[in-house]
Amino acid sequence: MTSLAPHNEPLDKRLVKHLLRRASFHFSKVQLDEMNGKTAREILAILNSPKSFLWVWPNDPITNGANSNCANIQDGYWINDPDWTYTSYPCRQVPKRGLVAGWWWYNTIKQNTLIDKLTWFLYTTFTISKDDGSGRAAHFFDYINLLQFYADKSVKDLARKITFDNSMLYYLDNGNNNKNNPNENYAREFLELFTIGKGPQIAEGDYTNYTEHDVIQAARIFSGIKFKRNRDNTDKGTVKLPHYPNGIPTGYISIKNHDTGRKTFSKAFGNQTIEGGNTTDSIEDELDDFVDMIFNKLETAKNYVRKMYRMYVRSEWNQETEDQIITPLAHQLQDNDYNLIEVLQTMLNSKHFFDLDDNNSKDENVGGIIKSPLQFFCELISLLNIKIPNPETPQIPQGSGWDRSNENFRFYLFWWNFCHNTFFAFSGMNLFGPSTVAGYPADYQAPAYDRAWFNSNNIVARYNTIKSIIGNSYNDNYGNGNNRIQGAQTTNSGNTYFTRIWTNFDVISFINKNITDPGDAYTIVQELSEIFYCENIDSKRISYFTKSLIKDGEVSYIWYDAWSVYSISKDSSEVNDAGIFIKNRLDDLISKMINAAEFQIM
Repeated sequence: MTSLAPHNEPLDKRLVKHLLRRASFHFSKVQLDEMNGKTAREILAILNSPKSFLWVWPNDPITNGANSNCANIQDGYWINDPDWTYTSYPCRQVPKRGLVAGWWWYNTIKQNTLIDKLTWFLYTTFTISKDDGSGRAAHFFDYINLLQFYADKSVKDLARKITFDNSMLYYLDNGNNNKNNPNENYAREFLELFTIGKGPQIAEGDYTNYTEHDVIQAARIFSGIKFKRNRDNTDKGTVKLPHYPNGIPTGYISIKNHDTGRKTFSKAFGNQTIEGGNTTDSIEDELDDFVDMIFNKLETAKNYVRKMYRMYVRSEWNQETEDQIITPLAHQLQDNDYNLIEVLQTMLNSKHFFDLDDNNSKDENVGGIIKSPLQFFCELISLLNIKIPNPETPQIPQGSGWDRSNENFRFYLFWWNFCHNTFFAFSGMNLFGPSTVAGYPADYQAPAYDRAWFNSNNIVARYNTIKSIIGNSYNDNYGNGNNRIQGAQTTNSGNTYFTRIWTNFDVISFINKNITDPGDAYTIVQELSEIFYCENIDSKRISYFTKSLIKDGEVSYIWYDAWSVYSISKDSSEVNDAGIFIKNRLDDLISKMINAAEFQIM
């Protein structure tokens, strides 16, 4: 029977992997081993640790001294430049917004917490596109931090606060919503996407949960909220260290542009009337009354829980799940002032989540979701322990040019050129930049949902990612990754090359550290599959992958002999030849196992 009853037994590795993948974006073999045998409640307590920031401030290492349009404009740590004004802002806003996304990603990959995926969940709920009319890079930084601040707090409070966020005001035009010139964009999305959601359309302009009349009234309530371009107005209730000792920058209320009249809503909200305010305090009270009206409806809580279920459990469900899982969690959400993290932990600690509430524990949830490009890439970096450039290092001094020996600059090349502009762009997930306010099709578009992540338009980027990470070795310290997604580049002289991506992956060292018997080809494949995949693979699949190490027609001990020579020979020439043999075959094995169907699901 479908049940939210907690699963209190210690988890084996299969269920630990399931929990880690769904609760977060990544894990390592070390974490997997450490958490093996713990209960779900114990693991969730570990993941519910406070969020820290190893890379504190996003940094743009490119200086603009030679650009007359940007002369004397500070780059580097530009966000809190005291000279920042709307008319004198740092140049290169597009890459700076991309670097804010990189700042979020780097801090996500360096720490494993519930907060990270919850922040992303909130992003897919209160969506903007960073590159489509959402303000400056600093505004986008404020927006991401606002989501992060409320990830372990009340989504009801966030729904109110996001209304004043500068990026949101830009993106949905509510900064242009005035009493004499109403703009309904934000009001419509607030009802349809951000809170209660559409129900079945039962009449013209009547979506069960709200009506077109309610959109008009909501726009009147939201009128007169303006951008604060220079970010000097802060919300004292959102103090967030180390970034916001005085609170997160926010918009403000323009009383003269606010519709102060009475607002009466439809029967969907019991024909409730909200009195209009004519002072800053009374307008804020008016907004509070409106938010209370929406969040007092159980359907609002159900809408959030359904979105969470789709992200964390599976994309589709039956009426029994609606009645026994969604509805009880919606009541819990309401009863706990809309605190998402408490509901999430109830969901992830349940027998239902682990598919242990019926007589078949392998037919529904484990391996039931196709990984998003974000999940895929984070897992790839973490599981293989890929070395990436470290942006925590000091910034390049102004005027020093492009210094490729500087880790900060290397991270820029890795993130901006490869991750942001190549992998995410070609895999169908422009990071923080979906084409519509509804978000990515995988989050809302039935019946495909997560299956939208894997189609003929974006699978090539996935398949070439591991080839890029493995890359070719170079004779310097710049790393061995190169951009196979982008393809070969041609010089003026006609020579071809692949652009470096500044990663480093020592496949032999990885196998040495993570496999109990590296001299046994079968053991390598079996133990890698236990790290990479949701379920154990059968002997036919093991045999298929083993052929990367021992080719058809070769003697069965060829791998053992090569590894033995590499490990114990004193002859440097023999060791070198064996190392090349081993690396080439391990590269082929890792590529096939990462690109296999088993790695695309979670």
